Amino acid sequence: MLNPIDTDTVICDGRVAGVFPDEIHEGVAWWIAACFVVVSQTRQMAVAQDGHPTTTEFHRQFCHGAINARHFGCQVFSLGAADETQLLHAMKTLGRVPGARLSTTGDGERPTVTIRLYDAAGRPVTEDTGLAGLREMIASDQVPIPVNDQAKGSITERRDLVEIP
Repeated sequence: MLNPIDTDTVICDGRVAGVFPDEIHEGVAWWIAACFVVVSQTRQMAVAQDGHPTTTEFHRQFCHGAINARHFGCQVFSLGAADETQLLHAMKTLGRVPGARLSTTGDGERPTVTIRLYDAAGRPVTEDTGLAGLREMIASDQVPIPVNDQAKGSITERRDLVEIP
């Protein structure tokens, strides 16, 4: 595996998180998304971020990982900057699809990037509902490889879903 991580440290306690660039890097977002699509067997997903400059590239990589997950052809709805409440509303509006929110804390040279995953019912993904499977796939170098263009999903900007009526 190119640029491995300590999966037990980064994927735990109901989230994926680490200090950037020491414990986590942008490629981890790609890995997490591709594995999440496979583990959840989803064909649609909503993805939001906090708008922090560090989060932007993680968000982009996450979306590309999701659309490249095996034969799922996952449709990613990118919400842009949104808080958890807005993400959960969008997931429900889209027909109860799984989701993810990426955020960064700290503005210094060592910010912490966090990826939180949600199942289709809006519940956080836990050890028992998917994190253990994600960690195992990454630790054993079983991250899905990119697919050809015919099998690839797509990314649709849906900032309109961020506003709660």
